[in-house]
Amino acid sequence: MPDKQKFQLEFVVKASPKLLYNFLSTPSGLSEWFADDVNFRGDKYTFFWEGSEEEAEIISKKANQHIRFKWVETEGDESYFEFRIEIDDLTEDVALIITDFAEEDEMDEAKLLWDSQIQSLLAHMGA
Repeated sequence: MPDKQKFQLEFVVKASPKLLYNFLSTPSGLSEWFADDVNFRGDKYTFFWEGSEEEAEIISKKANQHIRFKWVETEGDESYFEFRIEIDDLTEDVALIITDFAEEDEMDEAKLLWDSQIQSLLAHMGA
């Protein structure tokens, strides 16, 4: 299996970190833009998309700053996906930084998918 490569994408979000974090970390927020439905039990989230489901566990989080998930089926590899919220000290712009991993031949597709997902997030937030 080819090695996955880490990549990051950054999006400016015209919303408060608290509101943004709610969309990134709660089942109701995630089901607005990331998946068709989301269930949460303990540190495990179950994401549902058009008849399929995937489980991810939270491996790191800090309220209004970041949340990192690891897909349960990826035990043994170091990949994860993370939502990080950063505020520019000078302009006070809020940025959402996505960190994810993809195989080299799937990198462009992965970036396009995230771009589409984030556009959906921004539309649902009214940002």
